[in-house]
Amino acid sequence: MRILEQTPPLRVVRAFGTLVHLHNLSGGVLSGDRLSLDIEVAAGASAQITTTGATRLYRHRAGSIDSMQKTTITVGDGALLEYLPDAIIPYAGSRHTQTTEIALLHNATLFWWETFAPGRQAMGEKFAFERLEITTRVFTVKTPVFLDDFTVNPREKSLDSTARLGGYSHLANFYAFQTGRSPGSWRELENLLNEFAAGASKQTAGSSSIWGASALAADGVIVRGLSHTARDVPATLAGAWSIARRFLTGKDGVLPRKVY
Repeated sequence: MRILEQTPPLRVVRAFGTLVHLHNLSGGVLSGDRLSLDIEVAAGASAQITTTGATRLYRHRAGSIDSMQKTTITVGDGALLEYLPDAIIPYAGSRHTQTTEIALLHNATLFWWETFAPGRQAMGEKFAFERLEITTRVFTVKTPVFLDDFTVNPREKSLDSTARLGGYSHLANFYAFQTGRSPGSWRELENLLNEFAAGASKQTAGSSSIWGASALAADGVIVRGLSHTARDVPATLAGAWSIARRFLTGKDGVLPRKVY
């Protein structure tokens, strides 16, 4: 692993072979922060990147600009990246923008998940943040394959409508991309993931969630889930990742080590 530049508060704190841990030394994202993360996985290389804990978005300070994080990722020819961060937790009064731009070169493979919590529920801060904007762009050498814009303004628009979160509190996404694979194979993987998603969906008093998978027009598939609790989300994401990884690479996934 080569670190070209490393400036606080973001820092690489552990590297176990191809596993890298990212850590925010300040404990969270502060009002006015401008964070940038640039990752390049060279041709033929493999990397797994995770975080040491949840990304905490702190309260906006009057007179300050919104916090922002931009992540730029390039996965080289025949390379593999697994980007498996912990949840984003927006605290009451926070305002944050997250932008992720990913370039996948020839025969590149990417597995990535992300989870969004409603805030510190134990502190009574469910959807008490002011604004959360998430922009995602994934490109191959030929064309954009996934463009997504997600903006939540809980104080201005209720999140209970079907067009938003439909009464659920947690949102999770899992993405699997591999350039150059035939459309038929993506439909096969979509079916496998939907079978898994049906089993993971629950409608009980204590744990209600709904999951589903959809193949993209080319080079990828996405699994999305909504839940009333974070309890089952990590295991469900790991299950979808395991299925997709075995299908696309022929090998089982190994969860990131979180023991220091």
